[in-house]
Amino acid sequence: MFILTIIANIIGFFVFLKKKSVYSAALTILGLAIAFGGAGSLLAIAIINDPFAMFYGLQIGYFLMINGVIVLVIAILITVVKKLKG
Repeated sequence: MFILTIIANIIGFFVFLKKKSVYSAALTILGLAIAFGGAGSLLAIAIINDPFAMFYGLQIGYFLMINGVIVLVIAILITVVKKLKG
């Protein structure tokens, strides 16, 4: 679970470096939440061999969505502070 979260954050960081936009990095992390949630569900079902393991993978997607929302809020705060400073 933590490995997929770290991978999503690293990919978001590389998107930030390429586009110089925190918003695109946050939206990338939110998009990866969907992809990694599905991949985590399939991986959990394959490893644990129990249909209820799907919920473990969905929990990974949930954590990544929370992570993406936190990055998006930080991006909004950065923008507000820059506008206020002038």
